[in-house]
Amino acid sequence: MTTGAVPILMYHAVSHAPTRATHGLSVPPGAFAEQMELLGARGFTPVTCGRLAQAWRGGPALPPRPVLITFDDGYEGVHRYALPALTRHGFTATLFATTGWLRGPYETDGALDLMLDWGQVRELAESGVEIGGHSHTHPQLDQLTDARLWFEVARCREILTGELGRPPVSFAYPYGYSSRRVRRVVRYAGFGVSLAVGNALAARRQGPYALRRVTVRRTTRIEEFERLVSGRAIGRDFVQDRALTKGYALVRRSRQISHQVLRKVH
Repeated sequence: MTTGAVPILMYHAVSHAPTRATHGLSVPPGAFAEQMELLGARGFTPVTCGRLAQAWRGGPALPPRPVLITFDDGYEGVHRYALPALTRHGFTATLFATTGWLRGPYETDGALDLMLDWGQVRELAESGVEIGGHSHTHPQLDQLTDARLWFEVARCREILTGELGRPPVSFAYPYGYSSRRVRRVVRYAGFGVSLAVGNALAARRQGPYALRRVTVRRTTRIEEFERLVSGRAIGRDFVQDRALTKGYALVRRSRQISHQVLRKVH
């Protein structure tokens, strides 16, 4: 059984011309194809989130040099540009779908760019891409009331189960934000594994509901990408991100306590 650290790559959009809102986290199709080429050339074997969780719970061992390729939100470019590159190498991946942003009968406001429709989501699933949950409308889950939190997680799972014919096993927190309460709801809703951000390699000690990922941006050059998947100098590459994250975590915790006090008063 493999217990070593594993790189989990976090992508969002794959696009030539992203919107302003998604630009920084939108990888050009050519860059994505080059990154997949590097993974193949270096002998990495992509696995799904469900497969990783299974191995770390005592199931079949992971292959040599495992890596996870994940996409958040559900942008249309994952089907148009990423899927052909994945198929070319025989790679699998995991897509975390924000069900209320996808085009179709459950659509709500808030999508930041052109999103997948349900036919495309099914084609991704049929191609071997694991479809996980990413909430229904992409809120900051740790700032919600208990009722709203449960709705966001359970409604997402309900829709994915109905559309794909099987319940999703994996979940990713919108914005990477979670708390003990959020993780408990995700677990009770039936998800077996969930991902944060953290910009570090995933390790079994993090627990199945707080696995870390590394962010792939539009500005990520191939040399930096190779360092990320190899686990070299990640702390240096994301030092500013980590400082901001720690500072904002204090602000968010203060807000959360304030909301709890207000709910008790009223």
